[in-house]
Amino acid sequence: MRIHPIEAGNFKLDGGAMFGIVPKALWQKTNPADINNMIDMGSRCMLIEAGNRLILIDVGMGDKQPESFFKFYYRWGDFNLKSSINKAGFSCDDITDVFFTHLHFDHCGGGVIWDNSKAFLKPMFKNAHYWSNVKHWEWATKPNPRERASFLEENLTPVHSSGCLKFVPGHSSGFEYKDCLGFDVLFVDGHTEKQMIPKITYQGKTLVFVADLIPTAGHIPVPYVMGYDTRPLLSMEEKGVFLKDAADNNYYLFMEHDVHNEIITLKNTEKGVRLDKVYTFNELFC
Repeated sequence: MRIHPIEAGNFKLDGGAMFGIVPKALWQKTNPADINNMIDMGSRCMLIEAGNRLILIDVGMGDKQPESFFKFYYRWGDFNLKSSINKAGFSCDDITDVFFTHLHFDHCGGGVIWDNSKAFLKPMFKNAHYWSNVKHWEWATKPNPRERASFLEENLTPVHSSGCLKFVPGHSSGFEYKDCLGFDVLFVDGHTEKQMIPKITYQGKTLVFVADLIPTAGHIPVPYVMGYDTRPLLSMEEKGVFLKDAADNNYYLFMEHDVHNEIITLKNTEKGVRLDKVYTFNELFC
């Protein structure tokens, strides 16, 4: 197995929305805001070489939307999904599997593109299966008013109509991991219904792609949950269980949205689980 971080593009989001009821005086210590109250966000995906499979976890928001859409997200920097895949030594046609942690547009939008004539939308990875799970797919395709702006039909319909959609088997009960595509998956429901958190054993370390369970290192304290979470009390419960597990077992957390902290570890303190160390991917896995 070999793993590559894939940078799909940076953007900005409202800091208050990202930290919910937490006062700005607290969250700006770790996530400083600009004059518009926007904080830096990343779209750091993961590419896994495993035997004859090349698995991409999440794909960023893509670039197919009109400029009127992107004016709310202040995209910045030079990263994009295709060039990052190319830099890792692959083409988009080499991807065999695209695994979506969940179907909010900033995690799945890059999986669909316009055809050359801009007449219709199609999957970007023509040789890949696209993976979700049944309960989350139903949740996304029949969205509640809270998440309707995050589940976009143009990101979902082309995947379904192309025949490339596959479903990860659901878990039976409780806070547990389940094997899928050669790695374990944790199902969590606080942010959205049945978000999937991959856990990979790599070079003797446990690497967890934490997606929106812990968006940035600033979100480690249990009460620091996003205003976007549909079930914030459940988010706190799930995060508390996960943080203890991660600290006790020395998990390395692969941060999808944290521009400035690529991989972090945690430690137990008198105040609860807190940030321990910060690494770049290449420092750990050169």
